[in-house]
Amino acid sequence: MRAMVTRVKGGAARAKGAVPRFFLYGEPPREADEGFLHVETIADRSQLYDWKIRPHAHRDLHQILLILKGGGEMRAESEAKPFRAPALLLVPATVVHAFAFERDTTGYVITLAERSLRDLARREPLFSTVFGSVQSVRLMDRYVQANELEETLRGLQREVVWDGPARSIAAEARLTIVLVAVVRAMFEHGVGGMSERGPRAALVARFRDAVESNFRSGWDVARYAKMLRVSSSRLRAACLDVTGKPPTRLVHDRLLLEAKRSLTYTNMTIAETAYDLGFSDPAYFSRFFSERVGESPAAFRRRTA
Repeated sequence: MRAMVTRVKGGAARAKGAVPRFFLYGEPPREADEGFLHVETIADRSQLYDWKIRPHAHRDLHQILLILKGGGEMRAESEAKPFRAPALLLVPATVVHAFAFERDTTGYVITLAERSLRDLARREPLFSTVFGSVQSVRLMDRYVQANELEETLRGLQREVVWDGPARSIAAEARLTIVLVAVVRAMFEHGVGGMSERGPRAALVARFRDAVESNFRSGWDVARYAKMLRVSSSRLRAACLDVTGKPPTRLVHDRLLLEAKRSLTYTNMTIAETAYDLGFSDPAYFSRFFSERVGESPAAFRRRTA
């Protein structure tokens, strides 16, 4: 199609029933400090909500969950992922997620700012692969033992709340140990992208950031390329090399992801969803969705209800 979407004149207002965005679950949104790091047990928050954490997202915070005992189900976007202890659950920022824990499940939740991860990834590029996608990784290999991680997390939790000398560097050291354990667990189980980032991957990462901020705008590839100060052909080559998809497809994928979120987690009508995503014609949105998903928005909503 010639134009990806048509923006509603004057800009579409956000429709009712949007997916909740929290800082930490149940807390109003705010921007994370550069070095933000938080550690709590699963029971600390889940017990307050009868062990059920409803669908929500965090704008710039990643989460690692260590499950030591029990299990449950993690829902990420429209996909359900059962898990059993011992396991690691990895939840990237902006992903809509929910948990249904078995009662008395034990473990820890680490929440860290995207900027903290970027700082550590400058020294160890493999850290940048940890939150490439939602993952559930069983801890049953010789590289990572749940009891070793538990000991590290107990120490990390102490450093986070303790106002002792050199606490910042001590907390960073323990967080680094955790991230090393996660990377090794992912490598052992063959999950995630374990290759180091090159210039093309860095360009694609910048493009994804731009798409995240502007996917409702109806921008074409040329405008994204201009924003990134590269040619359209260079952007296309980088996207094909790193993801196997052209840039237009990545923009469409982001639109479809948000559409699926709205249809699954909100009470917005299909027309409201279309306007919220920048489409001026709900019928055109329905065709756009149906051609790429293989079913209509209404059918998708019934199936995922």
